[in-house]
Amino acid sequence: MLLPEPLATVERLGHKVFTHGEYNVNIVAIRNDIYPEPNTFDDWITVTYRLQRKWVCFWYPATTDPGLHWLLKPMRLDGTAILKAGQYRGSHQLGLHKGKPALVQIGEVEIYRDGNRDEEMEPVGKTTKGYYGINVHRAGRDSDLVNKWSAGCMVFKSSHHADDFLTICEQSAELYGDTFTLTLIRASDMPA
Repeated sequence: MLLPEPLATVERLGHKVFTHGEYNVNIVAIRNDIYPEPNTFDDWITVTYRLQRKWVCFWYPATTDPGLHWLLKPMRLDGTAILKAGQYRGSHQLGLHKGKPALVQIGEVEIYRDGNRDEEMEPVGKTTKGYYGINVHRAGRDSDLVNKWSAGCMVFKSSHHADDFLTICEQSAELYGDTFTLTLIRASDMPA
């Protein structure tokens, strides 16, 4: 079966791709590591699933990076959380982030800590695994800059896109339960 991007990259990296059944969603975030622009929504959150024997894929502008506010003023002394690229099986569930619908972290993920308090995100060095509140949620109605919207979360630029995404997740949850696998890949992992 020919997989659409980004699922072909996910499979090539050795991660699980969900291919059976309708609305069995694959949530893949793509971090722009080629030409990153700090504090901007220059990444993507994708949701891909099968419907009537065809692949359906939506790409939403987003960030997988913390905003400038939290890079300069981390919540923790050891620095701001940056999710490490990889696949996190069953790591998220439908829930609330600051009172709004979101996917919330319920399983361990792996993060870097950027503690040098500058304007550049540096996903390097040692990592730790645990529960950090790395959620998938909305920014404002249509936000231009990340700023305080992300302290390590994955955030949709548009609240309308977040609503569309969560509606698809709810349809999937009715068939498969409300836990979801989140996969983060780098743009440099994908074909040119």
